[in-house]
Amino acid sequence: MLKCRQATRLMSESQERPLTTRETLSLRLHTLMCDACSNFQQQLPVLRRLCRTYAKRK
Repeated sequence: MLKCRQATRLMSESQERPLTTRETLSLRLHTLMCDACSNFQQQLPVLRRLCRTYAKRK
């Protein structure tokens, strides 16, 4: 099973590349059992959008 650090890394990587089937299933299993990572996964698109908006202002 993935550790939280590995799960959040995969979540971030999924924003840049498609995950393999194994990575997707491992991540799904982890987020079913880990509320913190599940919350992070839901917040990731918002964080990405905020970072892009901030970068455009500079």
